Amino acid sequence: MIAEIAVALSLTVSAPAVAPSTQADLTLPGTGGMKYGEKADDPVRLTAYGLGTKQTYLRARTGNAFAREKSLTEVSVAPGGRLAAGVPAAYRSGYDSLLVTDRTTGEAGRIRTVKKPLTASYASWSRDGTKVALTVEQKVSGKWRVLGFTVVDVVAKAARTVRIPGLSADAGFWWSPDGNLVTRHGTGLRLHRPSDGAVMRTLADVGLPTGPEDAFSPSGKRLATWCPTRFTEQLCLVDPLAGKIAQRVNVRPEALFGWWDESHVIAVMAHQGAYRLSVVDLKGKVTRVLAGVPAKTWAGDLWLSFTRTS
Repeated sequence: MIAEIAVALSLTVSAPAVAPSTQADLTLPGTGGMKYGEKADDPVRLTAYGLGTKQTYLRARTGNAFAREKSLTEVSVAPGGRLAAGVPAAYRSGYDSLLVTDRTTGEAGRIRTVKKPLTASYASWSRDGTKVALTVEQKVSGKWRVLGFTVVDVVAKAARTVRIPGLSADAGFWWSPDGNLVTRHGTGLRLHRPSDGAVMRTLADVGLPTGPEDAFSPSGKRLATWCPTRFTEQLCLVDPLAGKIAQRVNVRPEALFGWWDESHVIAVMAHQGAYRLSVVDLKGKVTRVLAGVPAKTWAGDLWLSFTRTS
C-alpha cells in the first residue's frame, strides 16, 4: 500500500502543471447586483457602463473598481485604455463638449463641439485612438432629429461639425477600420468621408447597424448587422469589401455590444424571465456567460462599453 501511494504521489508531482484560468467577478454598482465574470486573457475589457443617460460608470485605469461619473451622460475608453471620452450632462457657456481624460494621470481637458440647442453624443473612438466621432442632434417639435456628425481630434484638441441632409431619425455615426464614418441608410449602410461628409460608399440592403458600438470584427473582414426582414435570421455578417451579406446567424439577441474576437460577438440574451450577457459564436451558440442581467436593470436602458486588449 505504501508503495502504491508513493507511485501515485510520484505521478502527481511529475504531471505537467496547468495554470487555472482564474476569473474575477466584478461587482457593477447601480445595476441591481450584476457581477461581471472577467478572465485575465480576455480579448476585451469592460471599461464603462451605465443606465440611460442618468447613471454613468467608468472603470479605474488599474484594478476592478467602477466609479460613478455624475457629470457625464456617457463615457467610453479609447483603444489602448489610456484615454476616456465623456459627454457632459450640461452645456458650458452655451456649448456642448467632449471631456477627454487621461486615465493614468487624471488630467482632463474639455473640447467644445456644438452650440446649444444642438447636442453631440454617442462617442465612437477611431481605431488608432486619436479621434472621436459624435452624432449631432437637435430636438424639433419634441422629437430628436439627426443633423450630422462632429469629429473631435483629441491630439489637436479641435472639433469639426459636418451637416448631412436627409438623415434617418435613427442615424448614428461610428468609425470604419479604414477611417470613414458609417451610418444607416435606408435598409443598409453608408460610409461618409469625415472631413466633409462626402459619400464614399453605400452598402445597399445589407441590414441595419447593430448599435453605436464598432460593428466591424477585429480584422475588419466582417460587419455585423440586423438582417433585412426578408430573412428569418436576425444577425447578418456582411463582407464589407463585396458589400454583400456573407453569412446569416440563427440567433435572436436582445442587443449586441460589439465583437468579442474574430469568431464571437457580445450579446444580451433572454433567459428565464431575465437576461444574460453572453459570448456567442457565429453559429448562434452561447459559449460563455459573462453576467446575469436582472429584468429591471435591462429595462432601465443598460449599456456597456468594452475596450479591446488584443
